Amino acid sequence: MKRLPAHLSLILPLLFISCSGSSKKDSGVTTELTPKIRRFAPVAITADTSRLSPGDRGALAKLIEAASLMDRLYLRQAWTGNEALLRSLEADQSPEGRDRLRFFHINMGPWSDLDDNKAFVPGVPTDRPPQANYYPAELTREEFNTWLAGLPEEEQRQATGFFTVIRRDPAQKLTAIPYSQEYKDLLVPAANLLRDAAALTDNASLRRFLETRAAAFLSNDYYESDVDWMELDSPVEPTIGPYEVYMDGLFNYKAAFEAFIGIRNDQETAKLAKFSTYLQEIENNLPIAPAYRNPSLGALAPIRVIDQVALGGEARAGIQTAAFNLPNDERVVAEKGSKRVMLKNVQEAKFSKILVPIAGLVIDPSQQASIAFEPFFTHILAHELVHGLGPHNIVVKGKKTTVRKAMKEIGSAFEEAKADVAGLFALQYLVDKGVLPRETEAQMYTTFLASTFRSVRFGINEAHGRGIAMIFNYFMQANAYEYNDVTGTFRVNFDRVKEATRILTGEIMMLQAHGDYEGARRLLDTYAVVEGPLQRTLAKLTAIPVDIVPVQSEGN
Repeated sequence: MKRLPAHLSLILPLLFISCSGSSKKDSGVTTELTPKIRRFAPVAITADTSRLSPGDRGALAKLIEAASLMDRLYLRQAWTGNEALLRSLEADQSPEGRDRLRFFHINMGPWSDLDDNKAFVPGVPTDRPPQANYYPAELTREEFNTWLAGLPEEEQRQATGFFTVIRRDPAQKLTAIPYSQEYKDLLVPAANLLRDAAALTDNASLRRFLETRAAAFLSNDYYESDVDWMELDSPVEPTIGPYEVYMDGLFNYKAAFEAFIGIRNDQETAKLAKFSTYLQEIENNLPIAPAYRNPSLGALAPIRVIDQVALGGEARAGIQTAAFNLPNDERVVAEKGSKRVMLKNVQEAKFSKILVPIAGLVIDPSQQASIAFEPFFTHILAHELVHGLGPHNIVVKGKKTTVRKAMKEIGSAFEEAKADVAGLFALQYLVDKGVLPRETEAQMYTTFLASTFRSVRFGINEAHGRGIAMIFNYFMQANAYEYNDVTGTFRVNFDRVKEATRILTGEIMMLQAHGDYEGARRLLDTYAVVEGPLQRTLAKLTAIPVDIVPVQSEGN
């Protein structure tokens, strides 16, 4: 990625790898991958940099450079062969080779996110390896668990922690290696770029975060920098480091590197900040036994609305993130809460390019007037808010653990289902309390129903798609949703949907509170399916893009 000068243009397009399939003119030659690439609508996502100080503009340029290093880190984490494969694809100038390279950049690897992670490049494993490159290729869950059981407690914590990889020593015994050692060749230059950015910015909180995150890259201790990120109050809003565990298909233990570089949208941030003041009240009224509620959420629960400028690593791969809730470290969440970041320009693009066309086909005409961007935006916020609510640190069979560890490989899908349905529960609570206007009720349920089809199209092997499919089928069984066989459309049954929302929220959270892996798996296996009216409806949507792909504007 080219270094940007300090005098960035006033409207800065989101930087994206130019061969992602959309920034170069189409040659007119189609291949078997062309229809798959066209499922991603190219969108130039822009952000206004005019109010940034010269120092912050310089810092922003350095952060964009650092984000590109997250690409290389993520590729290495995803699969041992990724870096060599990328070089091979870049050398292939055939139409098939160019499309493979475009699709590789969209997916950040040779497996299609929208096709159950099946390979689209010859010569690689047919399915994306569940162990990614976090564990030895031949490692089984049984071998890992046997090894883990024989370790002292502190070594167990390291082995199951976010920031280590598992390797074999010369004697072929398993050992945990810190990220700071495993990825030193990329983390050292990344740390240097963050320090350079810190020296340029005139914002004290941004400077502190960049300095402590640079130190974390080298020490492997992310606690202090996570707290500093929570306290960040800056026009430039960077999120950079190892965060999400979706790629760890064995245990959901290991975090992938990513970067979201954005500019804070002050007007929208101020509008939504009031929601954070109700978090403890919502927690106190969750439909679970009081013993499992957190009586003292962390004091910090900031909400930031940003306009995205650049991406890196896992943030770039496949389906584009519309919002996130971080950090994931249970220590920080318990002590400080978590921060919700909303990507407004990304959400606007998804709503207009994807959700509106879907709603026109699948929602009963009598309810289509309720489809609106504001409830779409607000539910995504609620989704992120409630990630921090409910059980996190739990006790199973007398031993302290976390929901994440207890739920193992299904944890991400189950947590996404919780956030979606509990997000509706939280908004309904605020409507009933008078914080939100009464008309929000019809809008949020109807827009959520339309958005269900958008999310299920991601595939039920993807955490968000699997979670939303579970909610849809549960609501259908509860008659909260109704299907018209004649028109092929759905409507919300407002007499049933509120109760279904309350019951499912409680059921999911209590399974998490008990660390009931088997119960959670049964719930997913029963309801996270695509069949019947859902399957027939998805077949009608093939002409509508599945998601967006950010592209660089022509001529910039």
